[in-house]
Amino acid sequence: MRPLIEELKDRILIADGAIGTLLYSYGVDRCFEELNLSHPNEVVKVHRDYIQAGADIIQTNTYGANYEKLSRYGLEDSVKLINTTAVRLAKKAAGKSTYILGTIGGIRSLKQNISLEEIKRSFREQLYCLLLEGVDGILLETFYDFEELSTVLGIAKRETDIPVIAQVSHHEPGVLQNGMNVGEALQQLEMIGADVVGINCRMGPFHMVNSLQEVPLPKSAFLSVYPNASLPNYEEGRFYYSAEPEYFGDMSNELRAQGARIIGGCCGTTPEHIRAVTKRLNNREPVNEKVVKMKQKVSLASTPITGKLLHEEVKDKKTVIVELDPPKHLDTRLFFQGAKALKNVGIDALTLADNPLASPRISNDAIGSIIKSKFNLTPLVHLTCRDRNLIGLQSHLMGLHTLGIHNILAITGDPAKIGDFPGAASVYDLSSIELIELIKQNNEGISFSGKSLRERTQFSVGAAFNPKFRHLDASVKRLERKRDAGADYFISQPIFGRDEMIQIYEATKHINTPIFIGVMPLLSSRNAEFLHYEVPGINVPHSTRLRMKNAGRDPVRARAVGMEIAKELLDTALELFNGIYLITPFVRYDMSIELIQYINEKVHSEREVPYDHHII
Repeated sequence: MRPLIEELKDRILIADGAIGTLLYSYGVDRCFEELNLSHPNEVVKVHRDYIQAGADIIQTNTYGANYEKLSRYGLEDSVKLINTTAVRLAKKAAGKSTYILGTIGGIRSLKQNISLEEIKRSFREQLYCLLLEGVDGILLETFYDFEELSTVLGIAKRETDIPVIAQVSHHEPGVLQNGMNVGEALQQLEMIGADVVGINCRMGPFHMVNSLQEVPLPKSAFLSVYPNASLPNYEEGRFYYSAEPEYFGDMSNELRAQGARIIGGCCGTTPEHIRAVTKRLNNREPVNEKVVKMKQKVSLASTPITGKLLHEEVKDKKTVIVELDPPKHLDTRLFFQGAKALKNVGIDALTLADNPLASPRISNDAIGSIIKSKFNLTPLVHLTCRDRNLIGLQSHLMGLHTLGIHNILAITGDPAKIGDFPGAASVYDLSSIELIELIKQNNEGISFSGKSLRERTQFSVGAAFNPKFRHLDASVKRLERKRDAGADYFISQPIFGRDEMIQIYEATKHINTPIFIGVMPLLSSRNAEFLHYEVPGINVPHSTRLRMKNAGRDPVRARAVGMEIAKELLDTALELFNGIYLITPFVRYDMSIELIQYINEKVHSEREVPYDHHII
């Protein structure tokens, strides 16, 4: 058998289709890679079925056989055994007449929050296992993140001389998740050293053909295409693909016309689809010339911002934002009275929580739009990952931009089970860090899928800072990760102790991103105890709780002590930070107004200090 690259110079090779789809059709719905150990005969049968259907190339059952993915099943210590066994099973099925590719799948897909160092360590472990067993090539497939693919491709080319196939996946035809054109991506992979470049997964053959029409033939590499059978259907709890194998086979001729040298199948394809390609591919001779269809570039418009961007505001002056939660009911009179009163005392923005403590309230985007238009007050809208899937988050961001709301706080959100509807599902498609990255990508005019939004959003992105004082260094490291993801400023949980506030300043003074330090007046001893013991992320020092306890049960006296504590905290906050974040308890906006007036008096009586990080 000739070397794989030599064979590709002369003829188109047909690869196998999906392994997982076939095993899923057998009734198996768990870790497919583990079946190499527990059900080896079924895995060998899948390989043989594809070879009998006409596949010249098969891939090992190792797509997710890496440390990261196997750890989800408690199999992280079985990486070597699973990969080694997979190659041996493929060889048992193939004999000497079929090429075997050691398959390694992308780790980043919807979830981007995995470091490159983790990816490189996991990749090397799996790569070495496959190489030691003597595969004919390495197949890197289903990589949505181009940084990940280019990184691991570089490692593979340094570690082996056997052919490496590098395939990107994309949500939209012709464009990657980061907005890069597919043709440009494949050219870059070729420059890194890929022997074969291509696309796989997510789309059926029709959209794959459309994507390739814009892609020139590689200069020194070859082109591979592994389409899905079609878009999936969902019925009675199971996904299935309804596309006819004959259609898939007919489309292989159009893939050949776009320059494909390897034609295989991804999700939903079966031996019948590969058999159809074998029968209906009219010519195995490769195409060496093609006319590239040039796609017209979409220009990005810009809409002038109306209102303030908070991260710019806080760099120049003491800036005060106030949280006033939207109502849990439909009587909005008291809320709007409070919003108007806060506007009149000169706050810089009104922050609107997104169903805090997982309890439903009037949507903050609706409230934000009203206060912006009716009171000319800047809304800061919180956006949680808990209540919306990725589709909903992207749609919501486009809606906020359309409403002219540009200040967003990206947060994870309290889990649904602690709220009014404990049976509701928490979504968490993205983490808060990934949501920050998505918002920043929208600011470049690119949706999550990589598709052009035709206009750049202009969001100022805030991130939450939850200082855990027993492990403050870990809290600060998470802060740094949010900064690196693109956070423009931070908003802290309420701080109830002067010493704790100073600790935060000392721990974060190396970070140049502004921090709005949270201050919330306490109403009673019971309020202080509840916040400390029952609200996630809140720490009320013993000394503060003792002062509230000593205030007694008289609400007037308790309020006075709570305001006294808050003003002492503001004295420290104004010395250390440029941003002040006041949390209004239970729509008691009179307390926030009193604190704002106190801040105004302090600021006007003191000389302004030039901004240098938090302002010292």
